[in-house]
Amino acid sequence: MSPAPRTDELRTTEEPAPPAAEMPEGLEGLPDIPPADQLAPLDARALSKTLFERLRTLEEGTHEYSYVRNTLVELNLALVKFAASRFRSRSEPMEDIVQVGTIGLIKAIDRFDSERGVEFPTFAMPTIVGEIKRFFRDTSWSVRVPRRLQELRLDLAKAGDELAQKLDRSPTVAELAERLNLSEDEVVEGMAASNAYTASSLDAQPEEDDSEGALADRIGYEDHGLEGIEYIESLKPLIAGLAPRDRKILSLRFVANMTQSEIGEELGISQMHVSRLLARTLGRLRRGLMVED
Repeated sequence: MSPAPRTDELRTTEEPAPPAAEMPEGLEGLPDIPPADQLAPLDARALSKTLFERLRTLEEGTHEYSYVRNTLVELNLALVKFAASRFRSRSEPMEDIVQVGTIGLIKAIDRFDSERGVEFPTFAMPTIVGEIKRFFRDTSWSVRVPRRLQELRLDLAKAGDELAQKLDRSPTVAELAERLNLSEDEVVEGMAASNAYTASSLDAQPEEDDSEGALADRIGYEDHGLEGIEYIESLKPLIAGLAPRDRKILSLRFVANMTQSEIGEELGISQMHVSRLLARTLGRLRRGLMVED
């Protein structure tokens, strides 16, 4: 592998473009800083080393310090994008993941000490990935659960993978409890909390090999007719105890849907008499239901 170029030799193949921001006074001696997307990875790493050395000599909060710090962020955004690509399968937009990873990059820049002899990418990557994982742990749960259960979910996932490889099968609750030194109830609670991590849309379309429709089509609904069935079953013995004429009036009124005048003509009595008989019968049935309740 060829050695990294010296910082005073960093140039692009074309005419160097002006830097993203004008270099402030007091930073004499720094090499030309072209846009980050025009630098090869080795060039960006070599330039970062120079900027970290200069950052140590600057006072935090000054314009010069901010310029060097922001330039380091731009030069090392490729680390964030590489780390974010590991989480591409998650439901969160990639732009949000990169934004969170950039926060981790800034924290790594602020904590980095070039005198320790560690390469900055090696130092920064755990901080960037950790910030992204913390983002998913704290904000990506479909239902908010306590932090204790969020962390338990991660422990269960890790222990489950390790035991599955060792046992060549899925571990039981008892085996997970023994591995994590927990009670079986705590393991079950953690498994239940894991169901709150992701949620599916009711309008989500099924898989190609799934013959059923969307999830909303497979979920039951409240059938208000069930309450009517309960009342009918409760009324049956009460109606059976009525006089034959009272049962006849009920049948003509609520089954045949006849008016009181039509019922009177059918039975040879007045409409007023039908009204009194019907009211008396309904009152008796109502009282009978109340006693049943």
